[in-house]
Amino acid sequence: MWGFLTCLNDILIPHLKAAFALTWVQAMLIQFTFFGAYFLMSLPAGRLVAAVGYKRGIVAGLAIAGVGALLFWPAAAAHVYGLFLAALFVLATGITVLQVAANPYVALLGDERTSSSRLTLAQSMNSLGTTLAPLFGGLLILSAQPRSEAQLALLPQAEALAYRAAEAQSVQLPYFGLAVVLFLLAAAIWMFRLPTITGVEGSGTQGRVWDALRHRHVRLGVLAIFFYVGAEVSIGSVLVNFLSSPGIGHGMTEQEATGYVSLYWGGALVGRLLGAALLARLDARHLLGVFALAVVLLLGITVTASGGLAKWAVVSIGLFNSIMFPTIFALAITRLGALTGPASSLLVMAIVGGAVIPLAMGWLADHHGLQLSFLLPVLCYVYIAFYAWKGSRLPAP
Repeated sequence: MWGFLTCLNDILIPHLKAAFALTWVQAMLIQFTFFGAYFLMSLPAGRLVAAVGYKRGIVAGLAIAGVGALLFWPAAAAHVYGLFLAALFVLATGITVLQVAANPYVALLGDERTSSSRLTLAQSMNSLGTTLAPLFGGLLILSAQPRSEAQLALLPQAEALAYRAAEAQSVQLPYFGLAVVLFLLAAAIWMFRLPTITGVEGSGTQGRVWDALRHRHVRLGVLAIFFYVGAEVSIGSVLVNFLSSPGIGHGMTEQEATGYVSLYWGGALVGRLLGAALLARLDARHLLGVFALAVVLLLGITVTASGGLAKWAVVSIGLFNSIMFPTIFALAITRLGALTGPASSLLVMAIVGGAVIPLAMGWLADHHGLQLSFLLPVLCYVYIAFYAWKGSRLPAP
């Protein structure tokens, strides 16, 4: 569900960009608000999980996300962009609680040597959500034949406003349905009997954030999560518009482009399923570095090529993104013991990269063109390769 809801932003961006006549920077406020919630709410979420435990934390996260999804109804009825952003903030707060609770819980449920493999396998369900979301959004949210700004300018003002209002309101029923699913899932998780992690959760004395930051692999891991999420979100945010642009898609509509966005996230699903098996046998740091360099190569092709070559290069990035988040997360909380909770909160705070870097990429797209803006994620993946081979090294025990 958190993968589904996060990826649905990739459909909201082109949809609300058209419905409210937004610039790229204004449209990227969707990601800024959504991922900004991670930064603001991660430490409160960590305190909540420390107080109530992982299971209740997961239930609380699902319920809060459900409330945020419900708020899309009044936001669309009022046709106010700011209300959409407020609803997204509440929804993202719920997902923040989920991230803080679920990621370390899965990593700690077994042998530390295979935590990267275990977390990658669990995160494959996140990728299932991101694969389905573009298909769902393309079918129920994005219009098959959206009117361009030039076409709307020819309409009477009242008719143009009515069209924009109708476009905004098309999100009401999909997000209401998602709210219902989130509340049902919260109830189901509440009924499960989940094991307690002895000595880590529920004590309320997990250590302080500053203690966790004294560890070099944690500090550099926080930056790695920042750059990874920022790059991944930036690429996903512009995919629909990039793939449907004349030099790349050759007449492809935005609705048709959502199918390729689904392939992009489907690659992450396949990569995580394969990666879970590979990480059980291979060194996680080496595999992460190789995958990061593969993405740098694909982004180079995306920036310099056109047509089908650029299209398939950018879609293929999803396959190599697959293991990055869970592997960085697992490497950054290695051998932390009671500091696992504070370190997890810091890593989830670093997801704010998904708020900052898309804004920067939006500025580049507005001033230098969408294709050249892909140079920014290149720098992010170079840093991830550095973290894999150098930054994640642990001191001798």
